[in-house]
Amino acid sequence: MLHSISFQKYHGTGNDFIIINGFNLNVSLTEAEIQQMCHRRFGIGADGLIILRNLEGFDFYMDFYNSDGKPGSMCGNGGRCIVAFAHDLGLIKHKTRFKAPDGAHEAIFHHHDKISLKMANVTNIEKHEMGMFMNTGSPHLVLFKDTMDFDVCSKGREIRNNAKYKKEGTNVNFVIADQKHPLIYTYERGVEDETYACGTGAVASALTLNTLKNMESPIQLKAKGGTLTVYFNVLGEANYTDIWLEGPAKKIFSGTYFNE
Repeated sequence: MLHSISFQKYHGTGNDFIIINGFNLNVSLTEAEIQQMCHRRFGIGADGLIILRNLEGFDFYMDFYNSDGKPGSMCGNGGRCIVAFAHDLGLIKHKTRFKAPDGAHEAIFHHHDKISLKMANVTNIEKHEMGMFMNTGSPHLVLFKDTMDFDVCSKGREIRNNAKYKKEGTNVNFVIADQKHPLIYTYERGVEDETYACGTGAVASALTLNTLKNMESPIQLKAKGGTLTVYFNVLGEANYTDIWLEGPAKKIFSGTYFNE
């Protein structure tokens, strides 16, 4: 029997997502179906899939899955994309409060080139042998590099699978800091590849730049897919609040996916 489902495709600085409107529908997908839809040869192609669901007490719930088909932790670019999607559906106007895998979030839709997303507070930053580790809604290890004379994918995969990070693994951010707008390169677990941008990784990198390089808020970071800006307040050592991630989120196309 042929199965079909309507979808939208959005991206936030090149980090792309399939988004499905499940606000008034009971949308259920298996791990294998999500893998197939996200496949860049045999499916639509995306770094992840998000189902917008109805949730009492919030404007909506962000049900997020990585391209491996498994439920993901917080995704900052995906968060901005679903805010843009909710705005385009007419569910929200300027401000919103929604729930994601890591808890409640606020966001402001200015326009598609500027969406501000409030992230979770960060109160613990660990200095590891390879870099600075923290959870910004998802776990990240941030490493400073002078040049990118190595393969991000292979090096990132090696670190992601390091025994220190156990079965869950970690996302890995490589940052070149010695310029006005630091460069960021990201290997994402769940995608198991380099992505064009990473929102939670941009936050982790900005906080590391403040911790180790004394860079002040706001910090702009240039990823492969565009520029992300991170705002924050510092309350003390490894204690950051009022963290906002700002950047674009744009619709690429819409369609109907068929799967036999």
